Amino acid sequence: MQSPTIPFNPGCNFPPKSTNFPGKSPCLPPKSNLARSRMASPFCRLRVNSQIGDVTSLSSNSDGGLPTLSEYVGQGGANVGDDLVVLFGHLEYACKKIAALVASPYNTSLGKHSGIAGGGAGASGRDKPKPLDIVSSSTMGFESLLVMQDIPIWGYRCSYIHVLIDVLMNEIILSSLRNSGKVAVMASEEDDAPIWLNDDGPFVVVTDPLDGSRNIDASIPTGTIFGIYNRLVEVDHLPSEEKAILNSLQSGSRLVASGYVLYSSATILCTSFGSGTHAFTLDHSTGDFVLTHPSIKIPPRGQIYSVNDARYFDWPEGLRRYIDTVRQGKGKNPKKYSARYICSLVADFHRTLLYGGVTMNPRDHLRLVYEANPLSFLVEQAGGRGSDGKIRILSIQPVKLHQRLPLFLGSLEDMEELESYRDVQQKVNPGYEV
Repeated sequence: MQSPTIPFNPGCNFPPKSTNFPGKSPCLPPKSNLARSRMASPFCRLRVNSQIGDVTSLSSNSDGGLPTLSEYVGQGGANVGDDLVVLFGHLEYACKKIAALVASPYNTSLGKHSGIAGGGAGASGRDKPKPLDIVSSSTMGFESLLVMQDIPIWGYRCSYIHVLIDVLMNEIILSSLRNSGKVAVMASEEDDAPIWLNDDGPFVVVTDPLDGSRNIDASIPTGTIFGIYNRLVEVDHLPSEEKAILNSLQSGSRLVASGYVLYSSATILCTSFGSGTHAFTLDHSTGDFVLTHPSIKIPPRGQIYSVNDARYFDWPEGLRRYIDTVRQGKGKNPKKYSARYICSLVADFHRTLLYGGVTMNPRDHLRLVYEANPLSFLVEQAGGRGSDGKIRILSIQPVKLHQRLPLFLGSLEDMEELESYRDVQQKVNPGYEV
């Protein structure tokens, strides 16, 4: 019997197991068949507000359009080596596939399947698994699941299709990193321990494959977060398990690059290689991430704070005074602040990066390795600050893979004012569900 297939693009195969730079995703039509050229792309003549970068000052590529991500990292824009160029090609490929999956109309009832694998938080202290998280941690490939079922999948059961889609998330990134041949270790928020991939891989990748997955059934933006380190060659003599842990627990100050991908009305990959923060928007007409926000500079002060202030009465006195002060316009900025809170870290942070202000979670909730370090690297490269409410995030040495801490990210002047209130870390959790 012929192997069943899912008749929509997100079900396309993983890239071939090759260490070469990946080709264009098979999910996308070849450029030769496109109805319009890149010159007709909506991004070709895009001009970005000077607050978040000036595209007009950038060199365009050879066909007159804006530079793509692969062109930017491969032709000197980021001044990175060939190994990192290849790695980013595979990360880009993985994120395009995830973008297609989370945008699928078949994901509308994902939130109803929380009983798939049940149970509370694991030994690592991670959150209780959410629908996407539960199956994303599976190492069973998508094609293997299809082959195991000697039945036509399409139309069989909608929830079954959802499970098959969900199981791809963590696997897509793992597969892409393994195929790149450039990654020694991958540490994922979905796994209890890091995975050793390649003795010769020069890089270590830490990632939250799908941040905000609890909100996907409501079509709220989600995201992928990643950080990249150099492999610690000085521990190569140790057993794989031990050296995988040590490589994954590097201080954020040692990051080579970091980034996030926002899956929303647009798919945006924002990254830094240590020389500024830049954002690339996915052009669906070509399948390219196009540089639309070069050299992002977060405003030194904003007018928005992002926090779940339904928990106001659980906060420490210092944080309550700070919020009361800024929303009344009595702080160092005489304008009254507005609250904007999506409860999706990537989305809240992306808005803050562009418009200024502060994104925060005052509880010991967000992960130092997978979330705080990569995002703090990005905001610092944009001229802002990442803090736990007392000290700089990138100065903290991780001691546990899933270590949690309060996280405050934002404009430099807003962050300095916030930290001046001192008592801003919430140390009491009254029992509400994470």
